[in-house]
Amino acid sequence: MDISTIVFWLILLGLVIYVVTIYNTLVTLKNRYLNSFAQIEVQLKRRYDLIPNLVETAKAYMGHERETLEAVINARNDAAAILKAMSDGNVGGAQLSQLANAEGTLQGALGKLNVTMEAYPDLKANENMMQLSEELTTTENRVAFARQGFNDAVMTYNTYRQSFPQVFFATKFGHPEDASLLQFEDSAEIQRAPEVSF
Repeated sequence: MDISTIVFWLILLGLVIYVVTIYNTLVTLKNRYLNSFAQIEVQLKRRYDLIPNLVETAKAYMGHERETLEAVINARNDAAAILKAMSDGNVGGAQLSQLANAEGTLQGALGKLNVTMEAYPDLKANENMMQLSEELTTTENRVAFARQGFNDAVMTYNTYRQSFPQVFFATKFGHPEDASLLQFEDSAEIQRAPEVSF
């Protein structure tokens, strides 16, 4: 073998290794943002599990506020159903948009419940209600933190995918489009933990 043949094979080997590295990095970054969404899913499920307990506790004091309580439960059920449909890793833009809309509706219903509870001093003093409200507030903070982690992972994936030369290989390697950020309709409002005063 002459030197030019050896150089040719070394260059070819280097290119193959480079392309394999691009593929592996795309897979790794995609798996990171899917894992980050799984963390959001855990926190949202925790919150969805807390809401019925909160409503049950409030029912004893707020019997004639049935419409408000039902709105919270319906919004919770809608959001939980959308999240469950996404649990198979289907974390596309349309699904994230549906989840964001459902979360906005749930936040509105919870906000109305919080305002309504202000008129019930016995409910505000209830130890179980205070504990549930504290857990809900803590969970809201965890959701915000998990969402930030997800959006950071999506941004890293998208930046790598859009960079040169990866942009030429991404579609061929099964990464045809950018990942979508999880943005709620009222992003500034959502970033604040809900204020529940008792």
